[in-house]
Amino acid sequence: MGSVNAHPDRPDRPGPPAAGRGGARGRSGASALSGRRAPGTPPAPPATGSPESPPPSDTPDTVAGAAGPEAPGTGAGPGTTAAGPAGPSTPSGSAGRGAARRRADPEPPPPGGMLWEVAGEVRSLLMLPAALTMQVAHPAVGAGVDTYSVFRTDPWGRGERSLASLQLWVYGGQEGIEEGRRLRRLHRSIQGTDTRGRPYHALRPDAYAWVHATGFPVYQHGRRYLGGRPYTDAEERALYAEWLRVGRVLGINDRDLPPTLEEFWPYYERVLSEELEATRVVRELTAVDTRVPPPDRGPRALRLLLRVLWPVLIPGLARFRAFVTVGLMPPGARKAIGLPWSARQERRLRRLGRVVAALVPLLPERLRFLPRARAARAAHRAGRI
Repeated sequence: MGSVNAHPDRPDRPGPPAAGRGGARGRSGASALSGRRAPGTPPAPPATGSPESPPPSDTPDTVAGAAGPEAPGTGAGPGTTAAGPAGPSTPSGSAGRGAARRRADPEPPPPGGMLWEVAGEVRSLLMLPAALTMQVAHPAVGAGVDTYSVFRTDPWGRGERSLASLQLWVYGGQEGIEEGRRLRRLHRSIQGTDTRGRPYHALRPDAYAWVHATGFPVYQHGRRYLGGRPYTDAEERALYAEWLRVGRVLGINDRDLPPTLEEFWPYYERVLSEELEATRVVRELTAVDTRVPPPDRGPRALRLLLRVLWPVLIPGLARFRAFVTVGLMPPGARKAIGLPWSARQERRLRRLGRVVAALVPLLPERLRFLPRARAARAAHRAGRI
């Protein structure tokens, strides 16, 4: 496989100028607690009018920014829309609202682009746990997941729903846009106090953006091990641009994530140094003794077999899960969270990466790609999308 670069979190290229680091400080990043289910009694909401307050309306294609509601992806300030602050009048009634929504709809990542190659491939399944762990290392996200998520009681269903949602964002077209709206509605009641005593809300722009932001550095880092070589500069830029598109599908405003790769790394490193910690959920996700029930999905015969064999299988599976979770996390994030990683573990990960990088490209498409990705790719080749 290709060599792993000396810098822990980005390729061996000159870093951005110091001015970029200062310029990125205004864009803090935290996370959306996607797919969480609120318990019967949510924590008390923060004070009205605070930055952590939920968005003021339930309009599904807007998310409250730091200074007020804003159409996703436009970067517009309060009181403006994608059409500009003084655009032409629109028809009244439901037809007008429908037309306005169509104009405001973000563009999903392009068919046949970078994300269509990586997001639905089986190698991404090895990378996802690292991104999820980085998300919950943010105190606000970790607190929300700890309080609201069903990952302890329904881990397999939770994982299945998260994966299905991610596939829709990338391959679903209009369905993905509707999924983004559904997630924002779902998150409106998620609020409380984080481990540092700060009020949080799941749709607070910095928190919502960080959850999405974690995917890019994990894809970039994981590629060096599982892809046989690092991404080229052009590939990295294309991947980041497409990842920003997915962010718009999720309702993340342009001002809440850095617009360029050069600005992303200072933003990312600032969040690592100022926010991330080993939250309770991080400790659970990286523990080798966490109890996980046997899968409750799949054919009945397989489920019964796994139920019998689970006590024998789970210790090894738990160790492997923790190994790839920590190993495929960028080194800077590991250090910020305080997760140990040895030279011996690094050698093992490189050996695993060489095997995966050699074998996965040889798989037939029906085994290499997840079902939704496979169907979308076939439709694209046939000219249907």
